[in-house]
Amino acid sequence: MKANFAMKHICIGITAHVDAGKTTLSEAMLYQAGALKKLGRVDHQDAFLDTFALERARGITIFSKQAEFSLPHTEVTLLDTPGHVDFSAEMERTLQVLDCAVLVISGTDGVQAHTETLWQLLRRYRVPVFVFVTKMDLPGADRAALMADLRAHLSGACVDFTDPDPEQIALCDEAALEQLLERGKIDDALIAEMVKNRKVFPCFFGSALKLDGVEDFLTALACFTREPVYPKEFGAKVFKISRDAQGARLTWLKVTGGALRVKAPLTYRAQNQNYNEKADQLRLYSGVKFRALEEAGAGSVVAVTGLSHSYVGLGLGAEAEASAPLLQPVLTYQLILPDGADAHSALIKLRELEEEDPMLRIVWDERYGQIHVQLMGKIQLEVLRRLILDRFGLDVSFGEGSIVYRETIAAPVLGMGHFEPLRHYAEVQLLMEPLPLGAGIQLASNVPTDALDLNWQRLIFTHLLEREHAGVLTGSPLTDVKFTLVAGRAHLKHTEGGDFRQATYRAVRQGLMQAENVLLEPYYDFRLEVPAECVGRAMTDLQNMGGTVEPPQNEGENAVLTGYAPVRTLRDYFADVAAYTRGRGQLSCAVRGYEACQNQDEIVASLGYDAERDTDNPASSVFCDHGGSITVPWNEVPAHVHCDSGIRLGEEAVEEAPAPLP
Repeated sequence: MKANFAMKHICIGITAHVDAGKTTLSEAMLYQAGALKKLGRVDHQDAFLDTFALERARGITIFSKQAEFSLPHTEVTLLDTPGHVDFSAEMERTLQVLDCAVLVISGTDGVQAHTETLWQLLRRYRVPVFVFVTKMDLPGADRAALMADLRAHLSGACVDFTDPDPEQIALCDEAALEQLLERGKIDDALIAEMVKNRKVFPCFFGSALKLDGVEDFLTALACFTREPVYPKEFGAKVFKISRDAQGARLTWLKVTGGALRVKAPLTYRAQNQNYNEKADQLRLYSGVKFRALEEAGAGSVVAVTGLSHSYVGLGLGAEAEASAPLLQPVLTYQLILPDGADAHSALIKLRELEEEDPMLRIVWDERYGQIHVQLMGKIQLEVLRRLILDRFGLDVSFGEGSIVYRETIAAPVLGMGHFEPLRHYAEVQLLMEPLPLGAGIQLASNVPTDALDLNWQRLIFTHLLEREHAGVLTGSPLTDVKFTLVAGRAHLKHTEGGDFRQATYRAVRQGLMQAENVLLEPYYDFRLEVPAECVGRAMTDLQNMGGTVEPPQNEGENAVLTGYAPVRTLRDYFADVAAYTRGRGQLSCAVRGYEACQNQDEIVASLGYDAERDTDNPASSVFCDHGGSITVPWNEVPAHVHCDSGIRLGEEAVEEAPAPLP
């Protein structure tokens, strides 16, 4: 294979299940390409891209890192992403700026639970994928069995490129089959197009630690990758926020069109405000070192100083806002400050960490004066504690963890909110409908602009999206609901923007109070490998946890169980597995998403939330009566509202299909 194309620039991400050998492969690629003079090792704590002290100590990647190296006719930006499930969010947001990804598989472990989660994310973001199976020098690594594993659990389009069979490649694409029949071979250019369009996934086998197969793999990357065609108009996508050793705020972005020059003005909107700032410095990083650029062209990945309110997912210039991440935090812990520390001052500092990691949620509990953190797992908790100590000098601890629940509805309901104290007026009526699990919040309008001005409608939509609305079962965030604006009214003289905020919030809450509410809890996909004599115990445990278990598969002397179970019951099971298998069992988990809670009534009762007493989320409405204001309970609001939406749930369907969001 020969790379015979003009110089190109590609951005490659390295992804893997934890301990698969991802950072070792990154190190080998940099060394083989001549970017490193010395080959570092994770177990020697001197890997080039593990720059954080805790990364070196634990031997895992926590933060995504950037490195630059060259191949024939190809300049490569390499992004090494975390493999541990607790840091999946850091990995997911990096996927949105990749031209292709390298999925690393351990030759001794094969496809694991988190590997399949990674594959789903790569598919969601339409990222072309190369597979490198490493650790093939270790006992038990069987190339044929691993290839079958890849095709069974990832895609039938996975093809062994270590010694490629043209017929296997041709089966993945009609054009390739025609070319093979006509010419007796398939051109590299056509294979590169197949890779780009995710029609084939080249698989390579070797040992990154021993540099076996790495050179051939790099040659294939140069040959079978294509640089995207970028528009001339400037655009950039923000995928990370961090701070350097001096505390300077860094906005990491990929230029997706045109070019970005130093001191170029950048206009964007954040937190409902417009900002006009400048790119003070453009930094091209490789490991901990960087060089300053005067200009970053399309395809470049740079860290920019000077942007004070940028955020992950922000689109600059012609680039659109990124889609919401699939992964969400599933655990919550009370953060306990050291004696004498001021909670409000600490909260301001913690917001700095929250903007760097969108999957870290800092929650202030006004009722009890407590700070809570929501995150992915216990390892992330350890990292957070270390970050807070190093950056702010606060030696914090954490209370016992609990689950981050969510709520949704099971059937359509009409929510009504009215806000009319003296010299104020707004009314909002919302049709609330359930959506499939994982769909999030969607908006539509069924109100003509001559009935309610477009500016007011947009304001209502802003208020629906600007916060997480609390459910009425446990106070957990509402999700998987479509809101359709079906009626609304403003007053020519007395309506102000804040009036619609109150009316919108109350409409949501009033609808929930009469809805059929459903509690959702997070689930893990699991893969449990145990000695054959322990399989009965394992299956009993998993079923008692409310898990769904597939029939066991035999792998040598061990049995492998796969399925899914609630995070609530499975999160502490690692210790049990180690105990009853005497250290011979292995449990791996990956976040599956939210599903209906199996014992909803029991959990709702244990949490003790009272929706009627939640004064921060009133379901009542405020009406004007004889020159004064009266508060009308939620169940009496329909008799007092001023608008008639024409919707009678259970009696007739909505006559008109909802219009797209204005």
